[in-house]
Amino acid sequence: MIQLTSSAKIQPRHLDRLAIVYVRQSHPQQQIRHPESVVMQRRLRERIEEWGWPADRICVLEGDLGKTGTSTVGRADFAWLVSEVTLDHVGLVAGFQINRLAREDETICHLIRICSLFNTLLADQDGLYHPQDFNDRLVLTIKGLVGGLELHQIQQRMQHGRLERARRGEWLGAPPMGYVLGGSRKLVFHPDEQVRHAVQQLFEQFELLGSISSLLRHFREHDLRLPVREQTGASQGKIVWRRPHRETVRNVLRHPAYAGAFTWGRRPIDPQRAVAGRPGTGRVVMKPEDCKIFLRDNHPAYIEWDQFQRNAHRLSSHRRHGPEPSSKREVVSLLAGRVFCGRCGARMQTHYTRRLRYECARRALDYGEPPCTNLPGEQIEQLVAEQILKALEPASLELSLAACERIESERSELGRHWQLRLERAQQDANRAFRQYDAVEPENRLVVRTLERNWEESLQILRTLQEECDRFCASVPTTLSQAERRSIVALSKNLPQLWNSVSTSVADRRRVVQLLLEKAVVTGSRSEQLSIELHWMGGTVTQHEIIRRVHRWSDLSSYEAILAEVQELVSRGATSNEIAIQLNGRGYRTCRRTDFTAANVRQLRSRVATVREDG
Repeated sequence: MIQLTSSAKIQPRHLDRLAIVYVRQSHPQQQIRHPESVVMQRRLRERIEEWGWPADRICVLEGDLGKTGTSTVGRADFAWLVSEVTLDHVGLVAGFQINRLAREDETICHLIRICSLFNTLLADQDGLYHPQDFNDRLVLTIKGLVGGLELHQIQQRMQHGRLERARRGEWLGAPPMGYVLGGSRKLVFHPDEQVRHAVQQLFEQFELLGSISSLLRHFREHDLRLPVREQTGASQGKIVWRRPHRETVRNVLRHPAYAGAFTWGRRPIDPQRAVAGRPGTGRVVMKPEDCKIFLRDNHPAYIEWDQFQRNAHRLSSHRRHGPEPSSKREVVSLLAGRVFCGRCGARMQTHYTRRLRYECARRALDYGEPPCTNLPGEQIEQLVAEQILKALEPASLELSLAACERIESERSELGRHWQLRLERAQQDANRAFRQYDAVEPENRLVVRTLERNWEESLQILRTLQEECDRFCASVPTTLSQAERRSIVALSKNLPQLWNSVSTSVADRRRVVQLLLEKAVVTGSRSEQLSIELHWMGGTVTQHEIIRRVHRWSDLSSYEAILAEVQELVSRGATSNEIAIQLNGRGYRTCRRTDFTAANVRQLRSRVATVREDG
């Protein structure tokens, strides 16, 4: 088989399309330490110009600098490159090396395949390749696979070096709180006496109190701080004193280094649990004795090994597990995980006691502070259910469908706008061609000018056509008339379906997840609650509900009720008469019930107490 040259591979249809230079480095530090790599990758533009592409048809993508090629997650420029290839807008994709495009075998093979389908060339520093040619396809595939193997070898060499240091007990990474690295790169006590005392006090108080919550309350009551080493910023490596966080305390108590033990592989990554695009996910915690390397008495210790094991046993026994799923819980967990505190913005916990309640205990869990707020759940879920059914009733759906029609009309107008622009550009190109075709060939000065104008108009037409294709590809499909009628017919039966016994809580929860993003509840000690419902799509609605409170003094109308009772008592009214008068004025008790003579007698005693104090 005859090997095609670069000039034979490049066809006019390739030159009419874009040439993309993909620039990438694996880590942000490489941008600082190795800037020459970016310069070399950019120089591919000069070679592409030598191959015949106009300068304005060469696109250099640099948005993925500092991002790893082991995954396509988070690489927006690579995703745009693939979409442009599938839209048949790209004639050449160039990278300094094939593994600059991707380090994954599946990703690079997929890219080679779609470039072959859409007749797109690939290039690197070694030359030009046509994926439809067998020899070039073989070279591209081998280079892509070798890039993945090269990454594996690099990681293996680095891992082997770290493992050798770990076998000697040398600490890798930042030392734990209360330690610094000694001359042999083993841990030694921090030279600051205050730092050592704070860490020692943490272990002593946990031994006495027995739980992290009690320890956090002790630190909060006495305004104690823990020394934390800054990891980033201008003060990186310096010690700052901060109030203890639950996770910080838990990590210190679980770390075998404070018992003088060195471990390697204590938190390995389980590939089956790892989530793509989220580094660090999938980690599991191993027992120190089960780690790949475990060295007892490797460095000075704050506690004995027996005390460390007692602490680990306490932490594991104190770990709370949620209740087993039951029919009672399934009835009331409609908004679990979607209620947020309006004060601090934390996600509120769901408590299944005698009545469903939502509690914002984030500060209590993290720092041992009092809970932020505690709210009834039944009223909140009832409000959400009403708003869900209201949003799905036929009138609302008809308005939504009408809005869809308006959006479709707007998209149609935008499409008409693009068609008119293309028509105008086509007319300009035709006019430029007629002017070029009408001139005498001997008049070379005029011919060159008209030829340049014709090429510019063709270039404008081609650019507009590509932008129009992108617009058409981004427009979602519209609903048919049959689908619209089915939605409207289904909406008429939604209240019956929602309240039906056959409809499970899981079904209702699925509807809530599809429509509602979150519910932000802001409450005080009074009976008034403010609720913001954040719907999918960005709409936010404001709502108010009245809840029951535990004490008379929590009522917002408490002072007015006392004043009313005091005035009626001074007129000689009986308790029954006062209750009738208060109910007529619209007042309600702290339990949201009508006033009775017994309620009024409680208020009369309060009025008498206030009068005596006065």
